[in-house]
Amino acid sequence: MKTIAALQAAVTAAPFDGEPSAAELDAIDREMPLILADVALLDAQIMTIDRTLTELDERRVRRARRRVLAARRDLANLTTAAATDTTVSGGAA
Repeated sequence: MKTIAALQAAVTAAPFDGEPSAAELDAIDREMPLILADVALLDAQIMTIDRTLTELDERRVRRARRRVLAARRDLANLTTAAATDTTVSGGAA
């Protein structure tokens, strides 16, 4: 009978330490405004889930949706700007 434990070292080359890398933490920091906007939208939707919407509720949900869209736009622009900064060699021809 073969033991699986002896073969496991060959399958898992590097042990997982459970901590995010610096690049992953930077990505989370860049996405944090979008994450917070999504949480605010979910909060607004959860508050109104079991009742009819009042005018104030509609405004709250609409504002939260606009914040999510603005955060997505800002993140997309930030990502696009970072991509063009790294690919453009600069200087006029």
